Amino acid sequence: MKIGVVGLPNVGKSTLFNAITNAGAESANYPFCTIEPNVGIVDVPDERLAVLGKLYNTQKITPASIEFVDIAGLVEGASKGEGLGNKFLSHIREVDAIVHVVRCFENEKIIHVSGSINPIRDIEIINLELILADLEQVTKKLERDAKLVKTGDKSLIAGVNLMTRIKEALENNLPARSVEIAGDEEEKLLKNLQLLSAKPVIYVANIGEEDINKPENAMVGLVREFANKEGSKVICLSAKIEEELASLSAEDKEMFKEELGITESGLEKLVSAGYDLLGLMSYLTAGEKEVRAWTIKKGTKAPQAAGKIHTDFEKGFIKAEIVSYSDLMACGTYLKAKESGKVRVEGKEYIVQDGDIILFRFNV
Repeated sequence: MKIGVVGLPNVGKSTLFNAITNAGAESANYPFCTIEPNVGIVDVPDERLAVLGKLYNTQKITPASIEFVDIAGLVEGASKGEGLGNKFLSHIREVDAIVHVVRCFENEKIIHVSGSINPIRDIEIINLELILADLEQVTKKLERDAKLVKTGDKSLIAGVNLMTRIKEALENNLPARSVEIAGDEEEKLLKNLQLLSAKPVIYVANIGEEDINKPENAMVGLVREFANKEGSKVICLSAKIEEELASLSAEDKEMFKEELGITESGLEKLVSAGYDLLGLMSYLTAGEKEVRAWTIKKGTKAPQAAGKIHTDFEKGFIKAEIVSYSDLMACGTYLKAKESGKVRVEGKEYIVQDGDIILFRFNV
């Protein structure tokens, strides 16, 4: 999973990126301190792995991972090249989802590029730039493909129909993700277009340290209201506190979280929201050599899940021996789980569930 972190300059975007990735991106009180995208690969927090590691006395634990890309602060006019906008927009095309950081705190010492704090205006500036960039792209492709359809190339009809609907939405300042997609063919066509405004979004309401244990301020409420209308997710956190947490040891981090009344770190919130947004989950493999988490789409069948490990596993799939994590914990050992009938043998039509511990049998 690859997630792009976007926002106007000086909203806390790079501070949050540094906190969740420890990647050391430059974070300064002036616009465009990030030019090339900073990339950080982060382990997906999963308490089950350490438990299985002890149970199997494993040599290695390999969690799933997420790649975060810190994309430079966009400004009004980015779709026309303002603030190096064209370069920054190209980086967004490569990600699976967008984390849109929105400033929801007052601080006179931190400059706002627009001169005042207004989260909805800030959201709409970036959303409009993504929409305008998509509109230019779709208009050009639609004109070209529509001409080819008239010459008799019927293979492009589905794409022209989809792009016509998307263009209409974009012209009404609606993102491409607001367009209803009919079936797998249109889903594939939309994916191939790589539209910026088609990316699913998580809005991060960045609040001040002083607001962390208070009821959500009015600005956060506005962000939630906006996100609800377009079916996007919102998480609320303080990038500054996340930065402080990132500098602590695991033990001190837990103590600090307890003092603050925080149950989840920003990374945990983002991972949970990202998995939910993209319809992802993890299955597990476990043994003495390695305990590992594998990320797959919900609804994935056993052979395709096996293919995540190696294509040969999918091609030569015979069966899968499966025990759920909860059943294994209840029984205490794999042998006891097997004796209790909790280890199942499943075939090609089995839909893998989150937390399944799987041993694949295959023949190539």
